[in-house]
Amino acid sequence: MTMTGTTTDYGAFMEKFILPTLPTSSPLNRLTFAVKDIFDMEGYVSGFGNPDWLRTHAAATSTAPAVSAVLNAGAICLGRTVMDEMAYSINGENVHYGTPVNPCASDRVPGGSSSGSAVAVGAELVDFSLGTDTGGSVRVPASYCGIFGFRPSHGVVSTEGVIPMAQSFDTVGWFARDPVTLNHVGQILLQLPDEKLVQPSQVLIAEDCFKLFSIPSTRVTNVIAASIEKLSGGQILQPVNLGDYVESKVPSLNHFMENDTENKEFSIKSLTALSAAMRLLQRFEFKKNHGEWVSTVKPNLGPGISERVLDALNTSGEHIGACESVKTQLQEALAALLGENGVIVIPTVPGPPPKLQTETTSLETFRARAFSLLSIAGVSGFCQVTIPLGRYNSLPVSVSLMAKHGSDGFLLNLVEALYPTMKEQVEIVEKLSY
Repeated sequence: MTMTGTTTDYGAFMEKFILPTLPTSSPLNRLTFAVKDIFDMEGYVSGFGNPDWLRTHAAATSTAPAVSAVLNAGAICLGRTVMDEMAYSINGENVHYGTPVNPCASDRVPGGSSSGSAVAVGAELVDFSLGTDTGGSVRVPASYCGIFGFRPSHGVVSTEGVIPMAQSFDTVGWFARDPVTLNHVGQILLQLPDEKLVQPSQVLIAEDCFKLFSIPSTRVTNVIAASIEKLSGGQILQPVNLGDYVESKVPSLNHFMENDTENKEFSIKSLTALSAAMRLLQRFEFKKNHGEWVSTVKPNLGPGISERVLDALNTSGEHIGACESVKTQLQEALAALLGENGVIVIPTVPGPPPKLQTETTSLETFRARAFSLLSIAGVSGFCQVTIPLGRYNSLPVSVSLMAKHGSDGFLLNLVEALYPTMKEQVEIVEKLSY
């Protein structure tokens, strides 16, 4: 049976239905999940967050391998979730289908573009959900909705049967309320054996990145430090100035460096350049994927989205070669920095979720800082996990851990091992005054 979304589901669902599945011995057996409206599901039209896309496309004749994998593991699909139009926003607001309600703060955005998938998990409507992350579309809503979100290493989970946004960065990610379920979903999607925890060789806290954070950085770094010390000993904790390191090791970023020193306290020069390179290549690939459809159909696009899509359609191939060089150099530089089983700690986003219907212009600094942080994993292709750390001033707080490409299983196991202590530490710091 198919139903449209209702007011009782936090506006998370485009449509609800139950897909039958056979019992298995998998840890996902009988768990419920939801799917972002970007995945092919046999017999359903992927709407890509826009009514004109829905109207001009046919139903899928097969199901995306990522969805099939969790169905074959015995999980039960409860429906398709609302997303930002054409996956081109990290806010989570959709003028056509409504904005899913942030279960942590109803007056705040849920984050996007995998907004409904995050809300469905945060509101306990499903056990886990599938989303996609190109520029931050799993990591951001996970942070805003106070849940776990995982962006895997680029290319390790099949994106077949997923509407592309920008293939250089597109990943299939997932959400859960606890690290055990997050890990179990990962084992299925990543086709991983059940491995024992490997201790991290070093944990690097990117101190310059925490200067972009609008809440006191110690609210997060103290929790991380205490948890790492308990698990592995404090000697593996090291500070790092990530911006300086990236600037010295990624010379191709010079193409994207700006000399503007205004608002210097809000920016890290090399990471701002990294974000510029990522967004240029993203626009270029979006145009290749969807420019013809946009030009032909002339879809009705909401505020913010329409401007971004127009920018993409006006993008030339200039400096695309430099973007590719940046990707290669950053991957090599960060792999050398981390070594085997190293981890970088950064803020997921610069602060709490913005209020609903905030003017785009007033969010410019926040967005710039957000993409400086999000572009690190985006461009390097490294895996990143968003971890909820309670609340500050009644709004959700998170932190991110990042590990090198292919270290997904290691990172998922580490989070599962760390989180009980992190939860204890959060309870302690929430009682203190910051």
